[in-house]
Parts: sequence; C-alpha cells; structure tokens
Amino acid sequence: MENLVFLSLLQKGFQPNRDIFYFTSNNGEVDFVIKKGKKVLTLLQCCFDINDYQTKERELKSLVKASKVLSCYDLKVITFDYQNEEHIENKKIKFIPLWKWLLDIKV
Repeated sequence: MENLVFLSLLQKGFQPNRDIFYFTSNNGEVDFVIKKGKKVLTLLQCCFDINDYQTKERELKSLVKASKVLSCYDLKVITFDYQNEEHIENKKIKFIPLWKWLLDIKV
C-alpha cells in the first residue's frame, strides 16, 4: 500500500527529498510528510487494517506527535476500506480508503 501511495504522489508531481519525506521519532514513524517549500501540507499514514486496537493506537500516536512537531493539521490515514473522521487530542484525523484517495486529485 505504501508503494502505491508513493507512486501516486510521484504522479501528482511531488518529488522525493523535495516534497515527500517521512518522520521518525523514538516511538514511531509517519509514512509520508508532504511539503510545499518550507510548509508541511499533509501527514499521511498507510495502514491496511485499522481495526486492531494496538495497530490503530500506534499509527495515531505517531501521527499526532508528528503533527505537534511539524505544526501540520491535515492528518490522514489511508486504509484498505475504512472511512471515518475522528478527533484525538484536539486534532481531526481523516481515515480514507485507498481507492478513494487514489481518485482524489488533492493530497
């Protein structure tokens, strides 16, 4: 799934090490940090199955931490088939099925 998202970002004109990065911290990572110039536009996590509580907690913890560090508020989790919007620590996180994200023209 991550490879498909990466290839889609390339098709949308984003370039590695200019617009596409990743974020790591002691306890986790965010799959894609999308930038335009110096501004972080979006943080993307890829998670095939978000139904497992521990998996969801791990993915969201990393996303929220990166959001705080990078001052980014457009937080998305790309899933296989789950769609929802949740609020965690006053941050809105959108869960988007992969097929829907691939059809969307925006990041």
